[in-house]
Amino acid sequence: MKTVSVCFVCLGNICRSPTAEGVMRRLVGEAKLAERILVDSAGTGDWHIGQPPDERAQRAASRRGYELAALRGRQIAAADFERFDLLIAMDDKNVAALRQACPAEQRDKIRMLMEFVPEADGRWGGAREVADPYFGGAEGFEQVLDQCEAACHGLIAVLRPQLLA
Repeated sequence: MKTVSVCFVCLGNICRSPTAEGVMRRLVGEAKLAERILVDSAGTGDWHIGQPPDERAQRAASRRGYELAALRGRQIAAADFERFDLLIAMDDKNVAALRQACPAEQRDKIRMLMEFVPEADGRWGGAREVADPYFGGAEGFEQVLDQCEAACHGLIAVLRPQLLA
């Protein structure tokens, strides 16, 4: 049985990447692919290791039925470049940090989350990045959820044919 392992990556692993992880876990379960798509998240920085996701992210996610409370912040590790098939970054700064830490032969695993939003979904107008909501208000966390939902649906659509081939 084919499997794919995915790690979502942001700066501190308390807002965007755990939100993406929570969204993806639920969508993968609904798609009956939980045994085939393995999901995790990490941060490029070490400020929030062991901490739960930001309370605002948890509240916004909970309103939509996603559970983030059990997740804990961690920093990307050298072993992750071998362990994961895809390292999906939230923004260009995270891509740069991953490329710097990643062995050259593993760099093709690094992608941007927003590239998986289907073209038919015109809400994002070609947005490349998931904006960091940390220093803003509650609406930023809602936008992150909207972006993660759109992109994770698209990611599953890309992965499904590979897994079922």
